[in-house]
Amino acid sequence: MLASDRLFAVVALWLFLSFGTWIGTRTKSRAGRAAWIAAIVGILAARLAYVVENFTAFAVEPWTVLAFWQGGFTVWAGVVAAAVVVALLLGRQRATGGLLASLAALGLAHMGMTHWLAPSARPLPQGIVLAHMDGQPLPLDSLRGKPFALNLWATWCPPCRREMPMLIDVASGSKVPILLVNQHEGQAAITAFLKREKLAGSSIAVDPSGVLGEAVAAQAFPTTLFVDAGGQIRTIHAGEISRAALMAAIRDLERNPR
Repeated sequence: MLASDRLFAVVALWLFLSFGTWIGTRTKSRAGRAAWIAAIVGILAARLAYVVENFTAFAVEPWTVLAFWQGGFTVWAGVVAAAVVVALLLGRQRATGGLLASLAALGLAHMGMTHWLAPSARPLPQGIVLAHMDGQPLPLDSLRGKPFALNLWATWCPPCRREMPMLIDVASGSKVPILLVNQHEGQAAITAFLKREKLAGSSIAVDPSGVLGEAVAAQAFPTTLFVDAGGQIRTIHAGEISRAALMAAIRDLERNPR
């Protein structure tokens, strides 16, 4: 399932290509072909800009540069690159202005829609008690006063299993606490999974009744919550998260703890 911002990006891309084809037909130009080339260059430029911005994270796992499904695109860079391609390919034609106008409009609409779709900060429900892997209680209220991140996962969830080694690695060196909260499974199943995958369990928390997931209305696993020092859920990332996105969200919490 695509996140809403990514879904809108796909729709915007489709509209741009459709508009390019329509302009090409109306003006008897190669606007349709130019739109396709501009779209491909724009996507690559947007990804490259995001990689450069988050080079430290990608340097650890270079192959994740190709993990497009995890998201991670700098929209303005893609729009600028696409505009340059359109201008170079079409030159001073009537089609050029129309295609550039549609690109600018869709770029602005995407940025506006992304801002509009971003959920407002809301309080993390109080009184939730998880457990450490050794069975000792872990009240989430004990973390209040400092920012932290919560990742909701399950051993049967493929994207959860893919991101788990990275999450444990980042959590081990993060100044902001990162808790990996298993949902609806017991310690035996979790221990077996960690042993099979040769993963450390120091960042794992147990929530066999799924209280946290129900309290925050998580729609699917994995879901990652970023909570500020005031106990407000600042950001929610639905689906598999990349190292770059995780570290960027953690940096934001460190810079703006409240």
